[in-house]
Amino acid sequence: MSEPLRDLLNAPGVAAVFDAIVKDGDEAWLVGGCVRNALLGEAPSDIDVATQAEPETVMARAEEAGLKAVPTGVEHGTVTLVVDHTPIEVTTLRRDVETDGRRAVVAFSRDVVEDAARRDFTMNALYVNQQAALHDPVGGLADLEARRVRFIGDAATRIREDYLRTLRYFRFYGWYGHGAPDRDAIKAIVANKAGLASLSAERVWAELKKILLAPHVTRSLLWMRQTGVYQAALPESGDMDGFARFMRLEEATGVYPDPLLRLMALLPAQASERVKALATRLKLSGAERDRLTAAMETDAALDSLVLSEPKPLRTALYQHGERAIRDVLILQAARALDADPEQNLPEGEADRVTRMWNLADTWTKPSLPVSGKDLMARGIPSGPQLGTALKVMEGAWVASDFSMTRDELLAVLKT
Repeated sequence: MSEPLRDLLNAPGVAAVFDAIVKDGDEAWLVGGCVRNALLGEAPSDIDVATQAEPETVMARAEEAGLKAVPTGVEHGTVTLVVDHTPIEVTTLRRDVETDGRRAVVAFSRDVVEDAARRDFTMNALYVNQQAALHDPVGGLADLEARRVRFIGDAATRIREDYLRTLRYFRFYGWYGHGAPDRDAIKAIVANKAGLASLSAERVWAELKKILLAPHVTRSLLWMRQTGVYQAALPESGDMDGFARFMRLEEATGVYPDPLLRLMALLPAQASERVKALATRLKLSGAERDRLTAAMETDAALDSLVLSEPKPLRTALYQHGERAIRDVLILQAARALDADPEQNLPEGEADRVTRMWNLADTWTKPSLPVSGKDLMARGIPSGPQLGTALKVMEGAWVASDFSMTRDELLAVLKT
């Protein structure tokens, strides 16, 4: 157990931060996701440090040690120290004074137990000091080893402190949970799901994307539906059968998990109005909105047979673009599968989809070998006649699977 923790302490910048702030009776600990991941044998995410030193003291000691200190959240006790371009968040131990379901008023503390009591899940309240000693004030290690996602203390109280914790629960369950979810957590989630309405769209969408990336996303979504959270968070979605088919194909083809593509698999086919409503409600970025819209429009325009062979696939790529075709390719293929999860995929289907996906992924849009200048040089005047002639050229070129040369295309003009 101590070896991964020692490795964590050797992560870039960690020793320098401890050396700077552990003095004059103030202790410090690595805490949260980095400790959790290290114990699971996974790469640590962001490095977080908890300390008894207050923010002003942390900043003064960091500057004395030659470290850059950024006051990223001093009112909540957080200072970001930058060591060789590596940011490490250092937060003073805290206790909650007041919460409203979205934000908390905190007071600084010197007690790790008080700090742990305000965190969300037991597996996120594991503390490691500079000597690699693990401090576990709320039984998080046993829960982590059992892959049990459990709220600290009373689950309903934790949720009412920040209603986003309902979605965070299903995110952690999808990433780290095994077996059935914690019964107390599910009861508290059902009793408090109305609080989701108080959250900002940005926070909800950010959490949904993390849920959609989880290795066990289907299990999380099923429990979200069971509790009513799924319907509250994604009212535009369709049935789960389509998503289960998509996940079977994603696994068989090795397509890299993509939260936006998985979201598309949750939406009914060609439901453009629902997509617009979802994009507006969750305040999706312009790029996210454009990708969803393009996929829906392309899906409506193309029959699945169009994407089954290389030549028509290349035509579709030229007309609709690589990103939309890749999305629609796997969505349509998944839709055609048997809904029974016990049924194997048709023989060769995963290989076929993989080949088509790879073709789309590596495809580069070619340029029409003739231009308006070429046609004008042959006596076609600028204007509608020129545009029509270019379209004829382009149609012949696309029909040839982009193989016709400039001279061959100009010969079409003569005929």
